[in-house]
Amino acid sequence: MTDAPVRRFLEHHYRHYNAASVLDAARCWEKHLAEGGKVMVTLAGAMSTAELGLSLAELIRRDMVHIISCTGANLEEDVFNLVAHDHYARIADWRDLSKADEAALAERGMNRVTDTCIPEEEAMRRLEGAVVRVWREAGERGERRFPYEYFYELLRSGALEEHYQIDPKDSWLHAAALKGLPIVTPGWEDSTMGNIFVANVRRGNVANLDVVKTGLHAMDFLIDWYREQSGGAGIGFFQIGGGIAGDFPICVVPLIHQDMQEDVPTWAWFTQISDATTSYGGYSGAIPNEKITWGKLLPDAPSFMIESDATIVAPLIFAYLLGW
Repeated sequence: MTDAPVRRFLEHHYRHYNAASVLDAARCWEKHLAEGGKVMVTLAGAMSTAELGLSLAELIRRDMVHIISCTGANLEEDVFNLVAHDHYARIADWRDLSKADEAALAERGMNRVTDTCIPEEEAMRRLEGAVVRVWREAGERGERRFPYEYFYELLRSGALEEHYQIDPKDSWLHAAALKGLPIVTPGWEDSTMGNIFVANVRRGNVANLDVVKTGLHAMDFLIDWYREQSGGAGIGFFQIGGGIAGDFPICVVPLIHQDMQEDVPTWAWFTQISDATTSYGGYSGAIPNEKITWGKLLPDAPSFMIESDATIVAPLIFAYLLGW
């Protein structure tokens, strides 16, 4: 890897504190893959709008990720970016916006996520027209699928291809669709497409709410997936941010152990990138040592807590793994 400037930079400069944790976590992931292990990546926040697909997509293509847990927002926003990128607006001085400035953005149909505005018509309504059709057709056939499976149908069919405004190789969901990667989306109803789905059921455009499987179905699926995949070197857990995207899937281990009374390996290792402050009481998923008390990790499992900005740290770890 002589042509790997990012990797060489990290190895030379990242020696202490949070920097050392970044490098240790990357090396742990790399070693785990070399031993034949699997990895779950969880995406909280608005990582798709931060265009994490620029590095995550290649990680997926190289079989370095084996399952993803993400919020409904991350699921849909990767597709929004794929079909409407040229219509986005970046607000460099977003911290200085007044309420009147925000109202003006709303009037233009620009939905702001920190420094980035997602265009209502070109992103959300464009996707709505396509996805409502597949929901309606599934309902007419009496089918039930997970949210990601409907997105995969759209991406694989080429139904949205005429609208692509970025190279699809930079879309992590497009890469996942081609790989057939399973995606767990707890709380999907807390998303734009989740809201649109319920609205279309109420308006009679989609048969019923059962057309899309819920988080309970996702946990049921995850039990089987975990039992099948956790042999050998086991499954590592790489968590970006906090919240339900990480809290939900990590609980599958104590569920199997404590609630089903069955034996299964615990998570092989754990890494989280977060800027949450534990003493404020907002750490719902528990820091690594706390996870031991909940039966999610064993004391000898490697664990890394990187207290930093995921938009900076995650791409560096991914670049290290990719040999960039």
